[in-house]
Amino acid sequence: MADPRVVEAVVAAVHEQVPVYAALDDRRLPEVRAIAAWGVDRLLHLWATDASLEPADLRRFRGIAAARAADGRPVQAVLRAYRVAGTVLTDEIAARGRGLTAADGLALARVLLTALDTLSEEMATAYAATSADLAGDRDRALRLLLDDLIAGRHASGGALTDRSARLGVHLPDPYCLLVAEPAGAGGSDMSYEAAAGLLGALGGDGTSLSTVRGSRAVLLLPAKATDRAPAVLAERGWRGCAITREGLDRVAIAHRLAADALDTAPGHAHRPGRVLGDADAHVLALLAGHPAATPDHIARLVLGPLTEPGQSHLLQALTAYIDAGSATEAARTLHLHPQSLRYRLRRVHALTSRDPRDPWQRLTLDIARTIGA
Repeated sequence: MADPRVVEAVVAAVHEQVPVYAALDDRRLPEVRAIAAWGVDRLLHLWATDASLEPADLRRFRGIAAARAADGRPVQAVLRAYRVAGTVLTDEIAARGRGLTAADGLALARVLLTALDTLSEEMATAYAATSADLAGDRDRALRLLLDDLIAGRHASGGALTDRSARLGVHLPDPYCLLVAEPAGAGGSDMSYEAAAGLLGALGGDGTSLSTVRGSRAVLLLPAKATDRAPAVLAERGWRGCAITREGLDRVAIAHRLAADALDTAPGHAHRPGRVLGDADAHVLALLAGHPAATPDHIARLVLGPLTEPGQSHLLQALTAYIDAGSATEAARTLHLHPQSLRYRLRRVHALTSRDPRDPWQRLTLDIARTIGA
């Protein structure tokens, strides 16, 4: 079993010395750590037994190379990471290995050089084959690109840009990540064709991508597509959640917000002709106990311009209406004519796109004005 301290030294060196790996976030480092632990353990075993890499080792290296080709991490950077790891391992053995002879050192060098030569050839071949396969099946390659964005598997913005360029697609920025499903789907799997059909109905262009996750279609579209989404989904009897306020480096977060919103939103939140949005998703995440933003940010998402000082009279009218339960009672509390109160509520609706008379939207407004107070 590889010494965990040696493994951590390898991971730290790779993270520091190889730029592509320096851009990896905490979601990706466990994979790097697992590969490092396996590689160190195998190399020490080969050194101790004077053996060579086995077919199973080569299959694993080819699998790693294929995965790196799919997620856009350059093969040159991957091979450099292995060279850095070999150097760190040699230094660690020299520092810890009391009593080692020159013959032991030469044996280690031979094992390292042979292993690096073999894995370089195997990985370069597998990487090239996978890249060619992806280029030959562009539809599949585009689905894989969105799959990797959803899973957070991109090492850096540069790697994402390079991969997009190879596929001839310019990702939308700002974008809309739409997660949609037939109402009452019952868990049946969505087809790629159905997802692509939805993409076409929404006017997807050369910047748009689609894939599936179980019973749901996942679409990456220009942000303006959110204007068409309610009508298109209503025609199909579908429901959905569209996230528009996250960056391309946070597509995984956007997907989690949208998927969790569809999992947890009550039935009355899905009114015909309405798609859940950022504010709905963040409120639902807050209610579920795993908020993805601060209370102030959630309040601003829901209330929008109502948080501005010049709109305090509208926020006051909304608060009175929610507390009183009726426009007449709220008007009496504020010493207003009921028609004046109703006018202010219409302004609240216009500015926030949330109707205080709708039970779900009233709840989101109530939560927002409470946590933002």
